[in-house]
Amino acid sequence: MTTEERFERIEHINAGIAEERRKDREEYKALWRDTQRQLNEVGIRLVQFSEADSRLEVRIEQLADIITRLAEESRAADKLLDERIKGLVSGFGEFIAKLDQRLTRIEGQRP
Repeated sequence: MTTEERFERIEHINAGIAEERRKDREEYKALWRDTQRQLNEVGIRLVQFSEADSRLEVRIEQLADIITRLAEESRAADKLLDERIKGLVSGFGEFIAKLDQRLTRIEGQRP
């Protein structure tokens, strides 16, 4: 093999290596762009989740306020109902006592 043939062979090998390097660079650039795109998408989703979390937090606070108000209304209604029940029980007690007195009087009037 002559020196010229050796140089041609080395040039051919170097050209192959250079072509592989060029392809590798293209692949790395494509991977870099894809990674950047994915990172941007993740960032956008993170902002969306943050906004949704903020809206959810506001809604939870609204629901907590509603529940508190309803609990207060329920306690007030329960108190009124309790007073009405006490009044009815007391009224029944008085009614029974008067009925008992009447029955005692009626029984006392019998021959």
